[in-house]
Amino acid sequence: MGWKIHSAVAALLVSGMAPGAVAQKPVPIPPSGGAGSQSYARITAQPPSLTVSFAGKHEQWTAAALAALPHIAVKVYNGHDKATETYSGVPVIDLLTRVGVPDKPRGHQFRIYLVAEGADGYQVVFSLGEVAPDVHQGAVIVADRMDGKPLATDGSFKIVSTGEKRPARWVHNLVAIRVYTAE
Repeated sequence: MGWKIHSAVAALLVSGMAPGAVAQKPVPIPPSGGAGSQSYARITAQPPSLTVSFAGKHEQWTAAALAALPHIAVKVYNGHDKATETYSGVPVIDLLTRVGVPDKPRGHQFRIYLVAEGADGYQVVFSLGEVAPDVHQGAVIVADRMDGKPLATDGSFKIVSTGEKRPARWVHNLVAIRVYTAE
């Protein structure tokens, strides 16, 4: 006998999930109470990952997969913590090119922008020109290490941008980078 789940129940289950969690098909638990009693197993979160998307293409990055890519190190002053920190990570442009974003934008390609989002819903915007090293001197990386150690309280991934006066566009607990083209 198969279990049906109505869309209203599914919406309630999904809305209660933690940001970045991946929905799994509800698993019926045999009734323990009276007749007609039913409940569902808890939805479990998947390991932290980062999704990069552009024009219908998507790449999913786990901490292990990102760690295997070539890294660069950047030294920045964190105005919030009043400290100089060294981050290691992958240039954002290296992840974007894997979903078809040009690495050396020209002309109309400067209408391309990206939205980086944290698990808490915090979002920031970068233009393609700001993350393309042949256009902009600063570096924008997806960091996975700080001062030689894995990120701790900032999640598995963090956007770090050099050359900014304060870290307002640094996104901790980074879960998505979505790329769009302005009209």
